Amino acid sequence: MDSEIEKMTYEQAVFELEMTVKALENGSVSLDESVKLYQRGVRLSNRCAELLADAENKVSILTQTQGNNLAEKPFSPGREVPESEVPFE
Repeated sequence: MDSEIEKMTYEQAVFELEMTVKALENGSVSLDESVKLYQRGVRLSNRCAELLADAENKVSILTQTQGNNLAEKPFSPGREVPESEVPFE
């Protein structure tokens, strides 16, 4: 991944990816330029996936324990949260 893309926020990378897709869909660029745009799009998509994975790892679920204390549990995608662990109802 190039250093420009590595410095992008998620929002910047998504915006650039959208612009890249529009340029490809427009069809007014040469084959060589289309290949370069496609490669950039792949790098941008990878950056977005990387940033989403990082965010997912930072998410925690707060759950209420027996003493009405809050406990932090790591986020686990696909894990069903038991109703007893939902802090706000």
